[in-house]
Parts: sequence; structure tokens; C-alpha cells
Amino acid sequence: MTDAARAASAIYRPKLTTVLAEGYGLDDLRKDAVAGLTVAIVAIPLSMAIAIASGVSPDRGLYTAIVGGFLVSALSGSRFQIGGPAGAFIVLVAATVAKFGLSGLALTVFLSGFMLTLVGVFRLGGLIRHIPHTVTVGFTAGIAVTIAASQVKDLFGLRLAGHEPGPFIPKMAALAHAAPSANLAAFGLGALVIAIAAAVRRWKPLWPAMLIGVAAASLAGLALHLPVATIGTQFGGIPRGLPAPELPVFTWREVAAVLPAALSFTLLGGIESLLSAVVADGMTGRQHRPNMELIGQGVANMASSLFGGIAVTGTVARTATNVRAGGRSPISGMLHAVFLLAFMVVAAPLASYIPVSALAGVLVLVCWNMAEKAEFARLMRDPRSASVLAATFGITVVKDLTSGIIAGCLLATLFWAERRWRVHRGV
Repeated sequence: MTDAARAASAIYRPKLTTVLAEGYGLDDLRKDAVAGLTVAIVAIPLSMAIAIASGVSPDRGLYTAIVGGFLVSALSGSRFQIGGPAGAFIVLVAATVAKFGLSGLALTVFLSGFMLTLVGVFRLGGLIRHIPHTVTVGFTAGIAVTIAASQVKDLFGLRLAGHEPGPFIPKMAALAHAAPSANLAAFGLGALVIAIAAAVRRWKPLWPAMLIGVAAASLAGLALHLPVATIGTQFGGIPRGLPAPELPVFTWREVAAVLPAALSFTLLGGIESLLSAVVADGMTGRQHRPNMELIGQGVANMASSLFGGIAVTGTVARTATNVRAGGRSPISGMLHAVFLLAFMVVAAPLASYIPVSALAGVLVLVCWNMAEKAEFARLMRDPRSASVLAATFGITVVKDLTSGIIAGCLLATLFWAERRWRVHRGV
């Protein structure tokens, strides 16, 4: 084999094959099983909460974590990557469902997966990593604010006269108008989740804070017979297993209609997955393979769409949890998906008692943790960084994610060109 062939083989080789070639024993399996179970416990409430916030039923979040999560780990360019539904996609998925329905979402996710695979095959993964850090911080904070706004209705149990508007400003106006309909019991359960999760994270950081909070809120709602919406009353519960796979409906007209959304999914999926892999590298001293990572993400998204799942990406919080729990290889992520499937088969009826406001509380915590508040404040001290940050953040909140990223990148490029010109002229 030539040197070029060896280099290409390394680029397109999943980390799972590397781990198995190095030798994998029972001790490794035990540690991966413990880590996989730990991540699955975190992923159960999170996957359902993200799905509901995205405008789909909670079972679709679990399908995504099971099918997509298994393939992300099996084909990943990182030893520790955990894939599943991510909070960053909520706004995009919700907008796609509202505009094109579930069939359009399935097609969008499939096309996004295909494009991610092509990005990896043609070795373009490195280009995504050149998006300015300031832009990343700006759109992440913008997404956090947008998601938090989307949870106000469920957190407070509000009853709107009509459909909840998608754009931020009309949404806040409609929510303010519906304020008199607030359900204090629903808000109390959501606040209970937030309080318990915050306390557990402070005093017992290794415990599954969100799951404990959701379980406590569910028990409180059931014991006190509180008049709140639950997964059972609002969605009819979740099924005990995966649905049969089904290809999305392909027509040229529908492909052309969803293509802009698919491009947004692809861009965000590439950024999120590579950022997560970089975080894992920093925690472990390892180095991921970016192009193989994108190929794995692409295949996982295509498979997720076949089973009715939503967008899949590498998730920073769950990947970091995997590392802290002692995960040794991609097998921990594969086992996390197996444990989630076991939960659906065995304990699906219990999910019916989970209050919707409790899952809204989970997402409020996710938004708080997602926004890089200290870094945002630091970047605001420099006028140029502040301009890029404010443009990205503001446009992401008021308009959409893609426009925010484009605006931020263009402004950052202009500042970079100005600096180069000044250096060249000796100014």
C-alpha cells in the first residue's frame, strides 16, 4: 500500500475499527457499559424534551437517540462522541415541521445526511472549523434565547387563542397576551425540576440531575393530582419500540423546496459535531478524524430519517458526560443507544406521567448551560468582536440561524480584510 493510500485509509477509518485493532477486553467493556448507561440516563428526558420543543412527539427524540446515536458512535471519527437530538436544532426542526410537515422533515434530514457524507468524503471537514469563534458564540447564545422563548408556553401552561407564532417578536407578544391563563401548578413543576437539577449538580455532580428532577416532578404531579398536561394526555404516551423503516417521499419539487433547510441542517450539524469532537479531544488528549466524523454523522442522519427521527449531531454535554463516566471507546455510545431502546421496551408506560412543563424546565436548564455567558461578556469588551457578536446574536434571534451565521461571517471577514490592509500599508 502506498503512503497516499495509507493516509486515505486513516482519514476514512472509524475509530471503532482502530479500537478493536488495538485490543478490546472485558474491563474495557465494563467501563463502556457503565458510561453508556450513565449517558442514557441523561439522554432519556433530554431527547423527549428536545423533540417536543421541535414540534414533534417525544418518541421521535428517542428514535433519533437510538438509531442516530448508535450509528454516530459506530462510524465516528472520535472515540467518545455521543450523538442524538440537540438543542441547537430545535429552531430549525420546528420551522421545517411548521412549513413542510413531518414528511418534509424526513426528506430534509435525509438530504442533510447525504450532504454531510459528501462533505466528509471530499475532505471539506476542515473548512467548517474556520468559522470564527465569535460567530459560534453569537449564534449559540441566539439559539439559547430562541429555545428559551419557545418553552415559555409549556413552562407556564399558557393557553393561546391561536397558533403560537414562530418569529421571536410576535411570539413574545402572543405569550404576553396569554399571561392571564398561566397555570401555577405547571409552572411549579417546571420550577421544581430546575431547582432540583441545580441542587443535584452542585452537591452530587455525578448524579443524573435532570432525570432526578423530572422523576420528582412526575411523582409530585401524580400524587397531588395536579391539573397539568403530561406526555400521556398531550401525546398519548410513547410506543414500546422502533417503527418500521420507511424512505422519505422524493420528488424534484419537494427536494427543491426543502433544500435551503437541508443546507442549514448540514452547516449546523457539521459545526456542532466537530465542536463536540474537539471538546472530547481536549478532555482526553486524543485527536479525532474530522472527515470520518462528518461521514458518520451523515449516515446517522439518513438512517434517523428512515425511522421517523429528527436531526442527529454530536452533543457536547452527553459526550463530556461519557468521558467523565469513564467511557473508553465508541462502544459506550453504541451501548447508550441499546439502553435507550431497552427503556422504550420496558418502561414506556411510565413516560406518560411526565408533565410537559417538567420537560420545559429541562430545556430552560439546557439553554442556560448552552450560552457561553462568560465568553460572551469577554468578547463584548472588544469593539470589533462585539460588532460581530451582536450582529450574529441579534439576527439569529430576530430572523433565523442561517442569516445570523452569514451576517457574522461577512462582518468578521470585512474586519479581517481591513486588518490585512492596514498591515500591508503599515498603518
